[in-house]
Amino acid sequence: MTAAAKMNRVPFYETAKGSLYKGDCINVMRDMKPESVNCIFADPPFNLGKDYRTKFIDKNSNYIEWCGEWIREGVRLLKDGGAFFLYCMPSIAVKLVHELNQCLEFRHWIAITMKGTYPRGNKLYPAHYALLYYSKGKPHVFNRLRTPVVTCRHCGGEIKDYGGHRKMLNPAGLNLTDFWDDTSPNRHRKYKVRPGVNELKITIPERAVLMSTNPNDVVLDPFGGGARHTKSANRTVEGGSGLKNLTAP
Repeated sequence: MTAAAKMNRVPFYETAKGSLYKGDCINVMRDMKPESVNCIFADPPFNLGKDYRTKFIDKNSNYIEWCGEWIREGVRLLKDGGAFFLYCMPSIAVKLVHELNQCLEFRHWIAITMKGTYPRGNKLYPAHYALLYYSKGKPHVFNRLRTPVVTCRHCGGEIKDYGGHRKMLNPAGLNLTDFWDDTSPNRHRKYKVRPGVNELKITIPERAVLMSTNPNDVVLDPFGGGARHTKSANRTVEGGSGLKNLTAP
């Protein structure tokens, strides 16, 4: 039984792998049973005043206070040892770590690269976003992930020489670090679910789910967005890990 089955709400959409709820995420989370979720992946709106063409305008005068509300609800829902991932701009992350540090244990600030060098007035170009990784106490699950050795897309040769120690690398690939340079947003329109929106690459939530959950664990996505996190959890199920995914957009 998933956490969704313990709620009185009727799902907007439901499959054998999880449930989708339509409504204010804070209200939906308040209806859920405490300590019923193994992993939370949150990709909230960034309060940029952007029109997402879905009757939602990304502007909240009490944005940080609002974030504190859903973060506290998330902590309440998280099981001991559960993982909490928060994807946001660095300027937002530095304000939200105070709330997170009060009730969770910091594990990593994962730098997600953003390709481009457009001028930004008197500031440096923001070449990375933050994926904050926290846990509720000692992590119950940590699965070590590996990434392929990077090769040139033109000649196929390996880009790095690894200091002459190439033969000592694990055949399964390189250990995943806290710097991800293969995760830029989907910018080409043919790959987008919503026109005009730089959508989160599915690799990001997929890695978070894979490193922090076991088969039949419950994953909560409070915001939904372009359904990347829902798809990543479902795709992981199909790959054999049996995750359940809950979404409250």
